[in-house]
Amino acid sequence: MTKKRRLAWIGAGVVVAALLGAVVAWIGAHYDALLLLGYLTDPGGGSRLERTTPEPSRTPIILTTAGRHAEADLYLPATGAPQAGIVLVPGAVREGRRDVRLVALARGLARLRFAVMVPELRFSEELRIDAGHVRDVAEAFRYLLQREDLAPAGRAGIAAFSYAVGPALLAALEDDLLYKVRFVLGVGGYHDLRSAIRFFTTGYFEHDGQLRHLQPDPYATLVLARSLAAHLREPADRSILEAMVSARLEDRDADIAPLARQLGPEGQAVYRLLTNREPGLTQALIAALPISSRETIGALTLSDKKLEALSARLILVHGRNDRLIPYTETLALARAVEPGRAHVFVLHRVLGHVDLGLSGLLSVRLWTEELPDALMLVQAVSLLLHERRAPPN
Repeated sequence: MTKKRRLAWIGAGVVVAALLGAVVAWIGAHYDALLLLGYLTDPGGGSRLERTTPEPSRTPIILTTAGRHAEADLYLPATGAPQAGIVLVPGAVREGRRDVRLVALARGLARLRFAVMVPELRFSEELRIDAGHVRDVAEAFRYLLQREDLAPAGRAGIAAFSYAVGPALLAALEDDLLYKVRFVLGVGGYHDLRSAIRFFTTGYFEHDGQLRHLQPDPYATLVLARSLAAHLREPADRSILEAMVSARLEDRDADIAPLARQLGPEGQAVYRLLTNREPGLTQALIAALPISSRETIGALTLSDKKLEALSARLILVHGRNDRLIPYTETLALARAVEPGRAHVFVLHRVLGHVDLGLSGLLSVRLWTEELPDALMLVQAVSLLLHERRAPPN
């Protein structure tokens, strides 16, 4: 072998060694994030996280504030003290705090030394959004924070999914919590609830000043219908709208026109919004709703709140093809906070709304299609896990 060739081989070896070193260093830096994602891809499937950490405990607790009793679940590591606390908030799902996806995440985080509090949002079994959810989240966070064993050195934050991102951020804005909520993870959240309603009902959203269309999932409209029906003064209207929602939950093509004809004036105002397909009419139809419905929407929207006052670090994740809340809502949310406070990850393939569809490590699809999303997910999860050791604000 000539000297020139030997030098070429040595140079190639140095490059390969450097690359391998970089890969090993990257894996080391993100090892816990990889463990958590491997577990969430197949919870209960014998992932490395399950094999190397004992099953965490789950304890039902009762939160009592101002005479109101609320249920929650507290997940703790089986061994060792928690390094940080987190309130994990479900979206508008009937199973509430016992949703299998939420339980898997709670168990995974507890295995990685988080104390995880999962509150039950009021009316969750009814699939209703409600301004009282802000209080539910805030009460759960206060409970976590007041216990040094659950939130050592005040290391505590909130993770919320879908609609619950709104109540989570509003809780973080409360005067006594403004500088106590250290971080917020938001997956599939919204910024302007009115714009989200426009998407629920028409499929239109705005990006770069242009209206775009994506076929929405009708589930969001059903949640909206049930939420608005609760504010109607006429019991007959409430019953009719509930019957309409139940029929569509059973069969999304059910004919509800005969029921709609029985609605009174307030019920008709709700029905016109739910069945509207013209994006330009949405704001006027919202304005025509009963005042209690408008007040609920106004209380839960974020676009007119002082988000720039937030001191929490934000980790915002959204699927670009989300058919319940468009990704542009998360982009708007990030723009509304202090520059540099939000880390945004828009995923193209592996995330719909809040359901993760990441393939296994040995899957061809992961390496050929999902790798950019996987790397962003690892980064987002690493930011969350870093909060276990983060210095004070």
